[in-house]
Amino acid sequence: MQQPAVPELAHTHARPIHWLATATALAGVVALSSVLQPDSATAAQAPATDAKNAPAAAAPPDPARVDFPLECGPVKAVVVKKATGDLDGDGTPETVAVVHCDAPMGTPPDGVYVLTQGAETATPRVVATLVDPKDSITVSDLAVRDGAVLADLLSYSSDDVPRCCPDVKDSAKWQWENGAFVRSTPAGAQPV
Repeated sequence: MQQPAVPELAHTHARPIHWLATATALAGVVALSSVLQPDSATAAQAPATDAKNAPAAAAPPDPARVDFPLECGPVKAVVVKKATGDLDGDGTPETVAVVHCDAPMGTPPDGVYVLTQGAETATPRVVATLVDPKDSITVSDLAVRDGAVLADLLSYSSDDVPRCCPDVKDSAKWQWENGAFVRSTPAGAQPV
């Protein structure tokens, strides 16, 4: 039998004292790491020193705080879609809300309302109606882009079409011009 080149070392056999020393050292590292924590990570950059003195940006109007001009009888009005953005170029965001009565059955028609909130009052208010619920239109998509309101509208080709199933799709765009929202239709009405 050939002898190993390196003689057998005494510390190659683990004894209980070695395990106890290793466990104590590991517990110390864990305890120390729980005390010394780095700052919380954020995706945002730290504000510049001048930004700290700048006024805070205004929050968009909250549609939950508005009484909409909608007659719902015993049920309440619900906001089903909303989008925000600066629509009139004044640097303050507006909110566009799609609202309908919370009917237990069927497809209730939507109303599309523009909300604003002045600096002098904290209560948001309706400043424009883009789609009146009396027109029997349902809004399938809503967005605010580049200061314009964009919506996909579903409606009915005739009174014979069941109110559950709109059969006409139309796109609409509203832009603030000369103190009013002006509607343009990018594409013609399409059957659904």
